[in-house]
Amino acid sequence: MSQATATTAPETKLWGGGRSPFNVSYGKIMMWFFLLSDSFTFGALLISYGTTRFFSAAWPDANQVFKSFPFLEGQNLPLLFVSLMTFILIMSSVTMVLAVHAGHYGDKQGVIKWMLWTIVGGICFLSCQAWEWTHLHSEGAWWGSFINAPVESFRHFFDHHKTTEAALAAHGSQATHDFYNYFFTITGFHGAHVTSGVIFNILILINTVNGTYERRGHYEMVEKVGLYWHFVDLVWVFVFTCFYLL
Repeated sequence: MSQATATTAPETKLWGGGRSPFNVSYGKIMMWFFLLSDSFTFGALLISYGTTRFFSAAWPDANQVFKSFPFLEGQNLPLLFVSLMTFILIMSSVTMVLAVHAGHYGDKQGVIKWMLWTIVGGICFLSCQAWEWTHLHSEGAWWGSFINAPVESFRHFFDHHKTTEAALAAHGSQATHDFYNYFFTITGFHGAHVTSGVIFNILILINTVNGTYERRGHYEMVEKVGLYWHFVDLVWVFVFTCFYLL
């Protein structure tokens, strides 16, 4: 008695794990996942800052807090220095775009040139932030510090509340304390991201000079670290808006 043999169709393997069906590499997908999770952290910090400010009876005036400029002590230059910092970081994002563009065309020298300028921009931004922190610390501002800020620093905040001078003085110390705690925490967290970004960029530059990506036949690592750098720049736009403009 013959026994029928069942035949099964061969299983088709749709994705072997190298590149996704959307033609995005595993490394890029993981970078996007990391940036998404990191955005939640920054978002939570900024939402906490905004909530504290909204429910505070006073808040420092950014034009009074950030009015100094290196080598121009005594001059009233509100937000000029931080505007320079922001310009430097945005320009470094532009040079990163040019580095990625050069990588798409296999232009090794172009990648080296624009990565180098990106690194310089990141170091300049960190140097500016270090000066700003040092200057604020010299004025008594730091984590946990209570500063007796002048009443004029809060005057604009009470224009619509008709608050007395006594109330201004009473709420000023706590408001300044909260402001600087959030400022140093959030800008410090962002500065740590910029620092790690500069380190990544230096490593990518070294690999490019050594011809690592040229031998691989692609410069995808430049693009992946570029995603991180653009994220850092985008976060700074929100930090700049929350602390310096609003």
